[in-house]
Amino acid sequence: MPVGLQVQASSAIDYINPNDVVSVEVLKDASSTAIYGARGANGVILITTKRGRINTEGKLTYDANFSTTTIGPNRNQVLNAQEFLDTEDLAYTNMAKYDPVGWNSGKYAGRNPALARTDPRVFDSKGDPIYETDWLKVSTQSKLSQNHELGFSGGGATSSYSIGLGYRDDQGLLLNSFLRRYSARIAFDDQLKRWLKVGGTLSYNNQYENIVDQDYQVMRNIAEGLPFQPVKYQDGSWTRSQDYPNAEPFWNPVHLLTERKFNVQSQTTIGSVFSNIEFMKGLEMRTVLGANILSQNINQSSSRTLSPGTQGSASISNSKETFWSLENYFTYTKKIKQDHAIKALLGLSWQQNDYFANSVGINGFSSDYFGYYNLGAGSLNPSFGSNTSKFAFNSYFGRVNYTLKDKYLLTLTGRIDGSSRFGENHKYALFPSAALAWRVSDEAFLQNNKVISNLKLRTSFGVTGNSEIPPYASLAVLSSNYAAVLNDVRVGGTGISRLANPDLKWEKTAQYDIGVEIGLFNNRINIEADYYYRKTSDMLLDAPVARTSGYATIRKNIGSMENKGFEFSINTLNISNSNFSWNTSFNISFNKNKVLSLATQAPIFGIGGPGFTNQTNIIRVGAPVGSYWGLVRLGTWSVAEAAEAAKYTSYRNGLTLLPGDVKYLDVNGDYIINDADRMIIGNGYPTAYGGFQNSLRFKQIELILELQYSFGNDILDQTKHSSEDRQSLANSYKSVLNAWTPTNQNTSIAEVRDTRAGYVTNVDTHWVEDGSFIRGRNLLLAYNFTLGKIGSLRINKLRVFASAQNFFLITKYKNGDPEITLNTFGNESNRVFAQGQNFHSYPKPTIYMLGFQVGF
Repeated sequence: MPVGLQVQASSAIDYINPNDVVSVEVLKDASSTAIYGARGANGVILITTKRGRINTEGKLTYDANFSTTTIGPNRNQVLNAQEFLDTEDLAYTNMAKYDPVGWNSGKYAGRNPALARTDPRVFDSKGDPIYETDWLKVSTQSKLSQNHELGFSGGGATSSYSIGLGYRDDQGLLLNSFLRRYSARIAFDDQLKRWLKVGGTLSYNNQYENIVDQDYQVMRNIAEGLPFQPVKYQDGSWTRSQDYPNAEPFWNPVHLLTERKFNVQSQTTIGSVFSNIEFMKGLEMRTVLGANILSQNINQSSSRTLSPGTQGSASISNSKETFWSLENYFTYTKKIKQDHAIKALLGLSWQQNDYFANSVGINGFSSDYFGYYNLGAGSLNPSFGSNTSKFAFNSYFGRVNYTLKDKYLLTLTGRIDGSSRFGENHKYALFPSAALAWRVSDEAFLQNNKVISNLKLRTSFGVTGNSEIPPYASLAVLSSNYAAVLNDVRVGGTGISRLANPDLKWEKTAQYDIGVEIGLFNNRINIEADYYYRKTSDMLLDAPVARTSGYATIRKNIGSMENKGFEFSINTLNISNSNFSWNTSFNISFNKNKVLSLATQAPIFGIGGPGFTNQTNIIRVGAPVGSYWGLVRLGTWSVAEAAEAAKYTSYRNGLTLLPGDVKYLDVNGDYIINDADRMIIGNGYPTAYGGFQNSLRFKQIELILELQYSFGNDILDQTKHSSEDRQSLANSYKSVLNAWTPTNQNTSIAEVRDTRAGYVTNVDTHWVEDGSFIRGRNLLLAYNFTLGKIGSLRINKLRVFASAQNFFLITKYKNGDPEITLNTFGNESNRVFAQGQNFHSYPKPTIYMLGFQVGF
């Protein structure tokens, strides 16, 4: 059954117990995904879960593993306490050069670091730091996590069953982060009659977690934390950046991780039942009814010390999301003589998703004791809210498979999908596909060939649709966020918050591919290669509109783009005998993306991260979607170039440039560095990516080594805005030690100075880094005990293992993990712009694990 999209960009698939999974199959070509309609627009993942087998003796299994996390490789390198103070001293001195008028008038006298280093809690009598704090170390934890799975399965003459119970306790890398999950699953199948088979699956998860990284603040504050401040003063009070006069206000990350709660309680039920009715030989009808229900409570609180202006805050939100689907389809199978075989399918389906949520929040607590458990203890600024949404699908589909002599295969598929999300006249669309395949190895000229044991050629063409936009996207939606004060009384107001677009229609992707499958030397070597081309038209995105309309954007079909590429995989059985075997697999994928057309006259720009207003990326015809947009940094102006630098004025503040300032490429030669000099400076799409795995077995010992790689992709490192361009306000990367000085002029980093003394920050090529990497994804060592050693204990399987995940990383990227997780800034509509952009994303930990599997 299909699963519905849940809140927080998650899916019901996230709640499937990995130990219940038997196999995972990924479908990507147009023909294989077409039958799944809109749900298969970006490919299909088929997950087969455990089921019992008929005529099988009952089995009992118990799996357990224990793990701990540590800070992963390639952590950010920031200034230590003395380096920070030395850099601050230099930045203060340099203000005389970059703002002599302000310096001579005493504008910066209050910024003198010597006046700031008098706090005896932090500095000694000489002004030297007492503490040296590694904020990443003190903000992380290495606690024991555990996972336990208990399974029962078996079957009689006509029925089978499978039961699974699980408990998972994950202790996250960041301080006080955790996830606890209790799960249960049952599956059954029963051949009630010769012509009737029924079955079903029901799973339940109860999950509780503290999500400490729901925004960018934690990781940013870890990077920018003042290294000379302790976590707490000796009197037990938390340190604050604003305790140091020259710093900007930001949170002590340990304080934030300890006294801010974001607790999520999720209860998920996923279930389905099916029936198979055989009307006659070759003709069956299958009916599948499925549902998944997510009930979720999100409870938040911040202590009074974290929010002194509001005297503490707390809120509770409750939501329930229900997804159901019903599918009915007939399957007809017929073999005509010896050469012809036909399998036809015809069906229809309905799907619906309902969502409702409410929330309440309040400030002003006399004590931190209550948190979110007693909102009635708060007294200031109460807030209330609720919302609901619904969307539905209706589909009609058919497929015919024709086989000639078991060698020539033809597949024709057609599907009509309807979605409530689109305009009134565009809710339905037709998505056809066709595929051809030829089993060449079954031809007489290749039968019994000693080299080629399998050879298959295939090609397909098809169209799929995408409808993954918010509900009611085609309609003008009312919002109640229009309050006003009339006669000193707050009065609520309602207004239209979004422009309607009745012409909003399906995004369509037309794809063709051609592939080959080769098996050599009795399939000891298996090769697959595919070339594909995808053209996506009527792309669904937010496009800008004239501000005179009262709105900034409208959801519309804005243009088309193409993706084309090549995929290759090889699996080899290198050695195989009774004592030793060695298998190797390698895969690589190449893809190129390009915008072909836009419905708007001008390119579409994306906006940068929190506190940063530059346009960072662009959708423009001829370039990859979301390409980075900025200036070209040529380096810094040297003393010898002082006269040439003086011809330019600084971007934004209008001051004359000096040696030590950043040198930008003046594209049009007008001696003004502005938006006219910006260009595409990179993109986040890799040239190629893939994996490499070796599996070795020596008697009862197994060794698995799995590597992951990517190359050719860029990273737009927006952390350089806050960690290289704002000395003294917060801590910086160690790279500022290579800033311009009279004796170090061959550098790309400008001379340090107070940000108010003529310093600017821009998206430019210095922010763009090579994101290529090779990662040690998994290293596993296992031992399988022989039955002779354990049979007397009634154990028929015993396996113990140890593994390390993310155990090494090779990359040129300097500031964290190059495999960027989804940034939290930006709304859902512009996340397409976030490809490869880093603004203090969550770090990938290294995980060490021990476990065992036992069966009875």
